[in-house]
Amino acid sequence: MSTQRLNGTVKWFNTQKGYGFIKPDGQDKDVFVHISALQESGLDRLNDNQRISFEMVDDRQGKKSAGKLQLING
Repeated sequence: MSTQRLNGTVKWFNTQKGYGFIKPDGQDKDVFVHISALQESGLDRLNDNQRISFEMVDDRQGKKSAGKLQLING
């Protein structure tokens, strides 16, 4: 089963708090992103307004969040 990748823009990410939100293209609801998703994807930080590709995954509490992050260049 293939998982759909989504593209979006980082609304904000606070490294000290360890989380932030991504605004998916064409959707109204922002997606939560935890610092552990960055670490698992080999990223050290996200910048506001940065373009990103991601998959919806279940977090440790079983809630949907962004995972398998990849930066979109350009």
